[in-house]
Amino acid sequence: MDTFFVSHGSPTLAVDESIPARGFLRSWRSRVLEAAPRAILVVSAHWDTRDPAVNGAVDGAAPHDTIHDFYGFPTPMYQLKYPAPSAPNLAKRVKELLEGAGFGRVREDASRGLDHGAWVPLMLMYPEANIPVCQLSIQSRKGAAYHYNMGKALAPLRDEGVLVLGSGNATHNLRSIGPDGGPIAKWAEGFDTWLKESLINGRHDDINNFEERAPYGKMAHPWPDHLFPLHVALGAAGVKAKAELIHHSWTNCTISYASYRFSTSSD
Repeated sequence: MDTFFVSHGSPTLAVDESIPARGFLRSWRSRVLEAAPRAILVVSAHWDTRDPAVNGAVDGAAPHDTIHDFYGFPTPMYQLKYPAPSAPNLAKRVKELLEGAGFGRVREDASRGLDHGAWVPLMLMYPEANIPVCQLSIQSRKGAAYHYNMGKALAPLRDEGVLVLGSGNATHNLRSIGPDGGPIAKWAEGFDTWLKESLINGRHDDINNFEERAPYGKMAHPWPDHLFPLHVALGAAGVKAKAELIHHSWTNCTISYASYRFSTSSD
């Protein structure tokens, strides 16, 4: 199973037909990954904890709650539901792999549902909501290399039928967004191009030090939470992973929806 990073952008991706990435995600099963995974592990930018945590770590596979973790959107947005079954066995497996790799105690949060970084793309990719899902939190104060190594610890999942899906954004500076249809900001395009070239050319060390090495790194990601899911997905694919840009579009002059497949290989 290859690993993936998708840029989820605005929560309105779930309903707004004008967002180009919506069509990409809706064609997921026909154009990207035809075989259905046994379960899905989502690493979302919107669950940030001090130490690693997984949800759905309970007996049975009760449906997840849908967390509407956004404000000021139209009322119908808060009525959307994505009742995917929880994945307690996957949660326990993730806990086993991370603790065995020295990441300390992994907390189990049975009461937490799926945030919009998880359910918005999944609603388009797998609308039937019939594949078990587990979320893994990020630790935004612990750096890019930490998340890359977290992914390396999770690499066995790819041979167990689990889709490892990082959900964040290739660029994420909400204070600098512009109107749709305007020119792409120089800093956003510069960082986005650097990210693509670094991934395609296998420069993982640069990716793991993007804040120091990337042009406009701090502008593209004033806080790194939306890029760390990429590091987990990349690490899970192995040190010789081959990156492929599978979607690229823009909204609001600065929001890149660049999304990547990381093909696995024997390391």
